[in-house]
Formats: sequence, structure tokens, C-alpha cells
Amino acid sequence: MTNTPYLGTAVVTGASTGIGAIYADRLARRGYDLILVARGKDKLDALARRLSDETGRAVEVLAADLSDDADLRRVEAQLRQDASITLLVNNAGIGTHSTLLDSDVERMDKMVRLNVLAPTRLTYAIVPGMVARGKGAIINTASIVAIAPELLNGVYGGSKAFVLAFSTSLNHELADKGIRVQAVLPGATRTDFWELGGLPVENLPSEIVMPASEMVDAALAAFDAGERVTIPALNDVTLWQAYEAARNALKPHLSSQHPAPRFGVKTNA
Repeated sequence: MTNTPYLGTAVVTGASTGIGAIYADRLARRGYDLILVARGKDKLDALARRLSDETGRAVEVLAADLSDDADLRRVEAQLRQDASITLLVNNAGIGTHSTLLDSDVERMDKMVRLNVLAPTRLTYAIVPGMVARGKGAIINTASIVAIAPELLNGVYGGSKAFVLAFSTSLNHELADKGIRVQAVLPGATRTDFWELGGLPVENLPSEIVMPASEMVDAALAAFDAGERVTIPALNDVTLWQAYEAARNALKPHLSSQHPAPRFGVKTNA
């Protein structure tokens, strides 16, 4: 048991295994009480008992499938009423490496619900209370495919691009209200994500696969440092800064009264 200061309650989705379970462990040891959300109640209960015994923190379990409308709304309703929440970790998600032609559209529908709809609705449920209290933070698990969608399935890449865009917009809207938002873009990480997506991680080159514990520890170090977008594998941060600078340089040129002259379109000017 530790004597860390109380930091409020952290909600972690996809908490039963992998990245989510590691976030739960690290956050409990930092001083957060926890609300753990995932489908597997047995695994959640076991994790909750262990973390409570080892850290002395209060750990609540919400067994729910966040791709199911009724379960999602049940979780929303409970979180909306909890004034102790100071951190939301939107981590639940699924993916696949399959191409469009080899993918089941129903699975793609579930992916969009879990990767896009669930973090959106949970954020909407929790943020008004954070704003009213003047403090809070959100950590959104995206992926490197948010900026390199051609690496894996396009629906997966699109869903993670949404997470990055959503996080960027939230930072713009909420920074002056005491709310911090971090988007984490892991590369290949050693979890069951790959096997569930149809490509066991053993099929990937070992030099590109990061242990999940190292990924989370790097992401939390970046969170402490105030990073808004974190790519745990990226050593040269100036590459990301150049990417962002190029994106921002485009902004004044994205909307105009007439098409750009390069298209040769006759205008009414």
C-alpha cells in the first residue's frame, strides 16, 4: 500500500487487459481511485481486487460493451453523476489489418461505434462536470495510423484519425477552462490487439513492436510534460513539430471566395 496523494477518480475504458490494464495500474499507484470499464467482468474484478489490495485505492467495476447502445448509455449516465472524476482515459477500441474487400462491414460498424462513438459520448458525459469544477484531463488512445492510414485497414485508420482530430479540437476549446487533453499515438504494441484483428503480433518484425508497459510509461511521462500529441516511438520530436507547422501553414489557404487560379476555372470576379 502506498501513501500517494489523492488525485480524484480516473475512468479507464478497455481496462480488462493490455494497455488499459496497465493504465489502471499506473494511475492507481499515482493516487487515483478508479472506475474500470470493459466487457470482461471476471478480468475486471480480478484487476480491481489486485489494485485495491496493492494501492489502497477505491476501484469500481463497470462491465459494459461500449459498442452496444444500451451499455454505452448506462455507463454515460453513471459517469455524468460522478463529481469525483478528474481523468478520463478513452482507451477501448478494436482494429484489423484486413483490406476493405476482405473486411466484414458489420465488424467495421462495430469498430466505428467503439473507436469513435464511445469516446465521443463519454467525453460529452464527463467534460461539463470537469469544466464546472475548473479542472480535469482526458487521455485518448489513437494510433500512428491516424497520420499514416495506409498502413492498416482504412476504417481503423479513419477512426483513429477522428480520435486525433477530436483531441486537437478539444484542446482548442477547453485549454482555457482548465482541461488538458492528450492524444497518444502508439505504433505496434505487444497486446492481444493484433491476434484479435487476425494478425498475431509474432508475425511482425520484433524491432517495431513495443512492450505495452513501456508504451504506457512513455505516454504518462509525456502527459506529465504537457504534450498534447504523443508518439511513444518518436525520438526526434522536431519531426512532429515540422508536421504540425506544415499543417498550420495550410490554414490561411484552405478557404477562399473563388477556386485557386491553378484550376483555370472561370470566376465571376
